[in-house]
Amino acid sequence: MMMTQEQAFLKSRKQLQAMEAYVKAASSQGERIDKVEREVFSQLLLVGLTLLEGFVAEQGDGDVGPTLEQEDRTLRRSEERHSRRYLSIFGELSLRRWVYAQREGQKIEAAPLDAKLSLPAGEFSYVLEDWQQRLCVKESFHEAVTSLRTLLGVAPSERAAEQMNQRLAQSAARFHLHHGTPPAKEEGELLVATADCKGVPMRRPLGERVRSGPRRGKGEKANKKQMAYVGAVYSIDRYRRTADDVLDEIQRRERRKDRPAPQHKRVWAEMTQVKEGESHSGRVQLFAELAVACYERDPRQRKTLICLLDGEAALWTMQGQWLGQSVGILDLFHVLERLWLVAHCLHPEKSRGAEAFVTHHLRMLLEGKVGYVIGNFKRLLNADQVRGSGRRTVQAVITYYENNRQHMRYDEYLAAGYPIGSGVAEGACRHLVKDRLEQTGMRWAVDGAQAMLHTRAVYLNGQWDELLEYHIQNEQATLYQQLAA
Repeated sequence: MMMTQEQAFLKSRKQLQAMEAYVKAASSQGERIDKVEREVFSQLLLVGLTLLEGFVAEQGDGDVGPTLEQEDRTLRRSEERHSRRYLSIFGELSLRRWVYAQREGQKIEAAPLDAKLSLPAGEFSYVLEDWQQRLCVKESFHEAVTSLRTLLGVAPSERAAEQMNQRLAQSAARFHLHHGTPPAKEEGELLVATADCKGVPMRRPLGERVRSGPRRGKGEKANKKQMAYVGAVYSIDRYRRTADDVLDEIQRRERRKDRPAPQHKRVWAEMTQVKEGESHSGRVQLFAELAVACYERDPRQRKTLICLLDGEAALWTMQGQWLGQSVGILDLFHVLERLWLVAHCLHPEKSRGAEAFVTHHLRMLLEGKVGYVIGNFKRLLNADQVRGSGRRTVQAVITYYENNRQHMRYDEYLAAGYPIGSGVAEGACRHLVKDRLEQTGMRWAVDGAQAMLHTRAVYLNGQWDELLEYHIQNEQATLYQQLAA
């Protein structure tokens, strides 16, 4: 039988007195401070559990009479009180309360005490869910559950933590679309959308996991990957520079102190999923969401919209379809990578010759002389200065530059103060995807990976508390709206 609130208060006072007695004894015995700290914390959890029991006791047992009238039917009180488990950060409570249904033994349709306490749909408290998921978006479910259990002595199972993440992800997806826009006074002059993709290691179907021999065959891999399409939208002030300014930053590998910072950066990721037998492209979904975000942040299109991408043709197709009004810019660092590939066909790695080659041609690109660079590379082939795999490398770089030439007007971009590097997308791929979904030994199902990407994106965007409140309010409305009415 649950204690009354007065009994709970009395018990908590005795527990606090016991804590005082322990601290006095520890002082006289010269106990190590860390041991005292752990013991005091453990006893504080017991006090918290006692006070929580007292709070629940004061709310009654949910008895509102023999019947409960709903809009279209009459519900009858159960013949005896039903127990419900509630796992809080302090420990477990068992709530015995009256419930209502149309007839005894049928599905419970109302539990007035649950509504009065605003209990969650499951047995885990919202605070426990919050703390557990904060750990889950940063480390494996196993490590997250172990960490919470070590700290509190209570935690859901790994399976429960994963299911919790998937439910929260549903709220995260809706929250992402309806969370509102940043204040206009905090926005920069330019609006920037950027996208990239990153492979996620997937679980193989069960039939593919069984090998006929102890070793894998040639070309057979332990896992396969599926692309997560990662995007970001942010605003930033113009930052006019010269080719020399950019070269100086690259050579020193140091960002200039006066460079403006991105404002209200929002990252997101989508994977291709099969729903009701139909495949829904993650790439299309991402660009649709980027387009909506750009419109919401600049509905009158007063800002110049920049779209920064690498050279993948499929991404540029999406840019044309969803962000056609934007200024498309090829990420400079992908361009620079290919300059180094050509340089190493002619000069040893880390040599001065390679560095001079890259500096010379990068300056030409930054000055808008893309045609000259392509011409120089073609002359290398015609003069037979590179052979074998080197020829194939140079030809691939030529093709890459020719295909993306319309997005390589760097002299114009620098003069206009546009950003020319997609470091935000690269960082998002690393922080959002790689740092969590590619930890050692991890393999994902699509639903689980997408759920983690959605919740982790909100966490990295600094909107976690807002998401939790949004999730709680929506769940409470679903659970108790009819009873409240």
